[in-house]
Amino acid sequence: MEERLADRTAEVTSPQTQDGPDGAPSSREPAIWSRNFRYYFTARSAGLLSWAMLPVAVSAGLLSGGYGLDAAGYSMAFLVAPFAGLVLFGGVLADRFTARRMMIVADLANLTAHVLLALLFIHGIDHLWQLYALLVVAGTANALFQPGASSTVPLVSRDVQGANGVLRTSEAITGLGGPALAGVLVGFGSTGWVMVISAVCYGTSATCLFVLRLGAVPAPPAGQGLWRSLVVGWHEFRSRSWLWGVILIWMFYAVLSWGPQLSVAAGVIVPEHGASAFGLINAALGAGTVAGGLLAIRYKPQRPLAAGAVAMMAYPLYPLGIVLGWQVWLLIAAQVLVGSGIGVWGVMWSTSVQTQVPGEVLNRVHAYEVAGSVGMYPIGSALAGPAVGAFGTDRVLLVGVVVAFLTATALLATRPIRTLRRVPDRA
Repeated sequence: MEERLADRTAEVTSPQTQDGPDGAPSSREPAIWSRNFRYYFTARSAGLLSWAMLPVAVSAGLLSGGYGLDAAGYSMAFLVAPFAGLVLFGGVLADRFTARRMMIVADLANLTAHVLLALLFIHGIDHLWQLYALLVVAGTANALFQPGASSTVPLVSRDVQGANGVLRTSEAITGLGGPALAGVLVGFGSTGWVMVISAVCYGTSATCLFVLRLGAVPAPPAGQGLWRSLVVGWHEFRSRSWLWGVILIWMFYAVLSWGPQLSVAAGVIVPEHGASAFGLINAALGAGTVAGGLLAIRYKPQRPLAAGAVAMMAYPLYPLGIVLGWQVWLLIAAQVLVGSGIGVWGVMWSTSVQTQVPGEVLNRVHAYEVAGSVGMYPIGSALAGPAVGAFGTDRVLLVGVVVAFLTATALLATRPIRTLRRVPDRA
């Protein structure tokens, strides 16, 4: 695999693939905190903060404005559906026009949408279709942005795994702080100001991405059509057994364990311990993810996916603790361990994809990865209620425990996944 990567990345790219005046990070730059990575880290952190605030702000803003749960539910559907449906095309466009250009376009689209959302919430929502339309724009913009978010990391840092650890930590912190900030502002009747802050964040992200100095970025052959590009991306995805093997395993995990867990856990913990306890437990998950991301900056095993699978063995602790009736402090401790495992796995997985897949197809392969894994989560979430009604809460949680354990076991038992070796950092 490493020889194939070297051969593919050594190919000469066309002049149209030039994305900036400078080349790849040199050995004189810091392994992680180079000039390019500082700008990229700022861009990603700003975008992640905005994305974390949006669902809470929209849902809480609608409910506080007198709209029902159905309106809040539809709003999330209009936000998530375009992302899930269009992320594959986002990968094709990022490979064709370069990831940075597509990310800047996506940020500018999000900036415009959030300015209009701010005006909508400040002046009052007269027609819900206006809100839904703007959420479709936001979801589409994120579908255009996401493929490039992965493929840019190897271009801005010599230490790809360390960079992913830093970014995973930032994702966890913004995932904790964003909803809290949005909730406070909405509580003061300032949903519109949440959107203003988000618009500023997207403007900051676009600016930081614009000043990146990247070298030649591999691109598909000239004249390759949209559908042909999708087919080539699928063949590249399918040709790597470790890659599609992980996604296939993850699809079952997303539907049967990860997807149902949040709502089922809330149905048990909130009535018994209160909403504040549920909030603390989920905050512990974020704290654990931060710890896992920090650990993964330094911990560089030769077989990253095997190490990540071992870390995922902690995942069953939380649903098992709910079934066994653990006290809140024990559930918090379990979530710290679960978050640490998720953080380590996420860094190992992202780094493996970014360093093993050739740059000219990385955006499309990443898009297939996202569509196959994250795209299954809403299905599991939607099935949670009917499953609890048919089988009971404990059985649904126990299925999640078993599936989570089998997921980690299957990752370790599958030879191409277990034996995949780390690509050394650039000198």
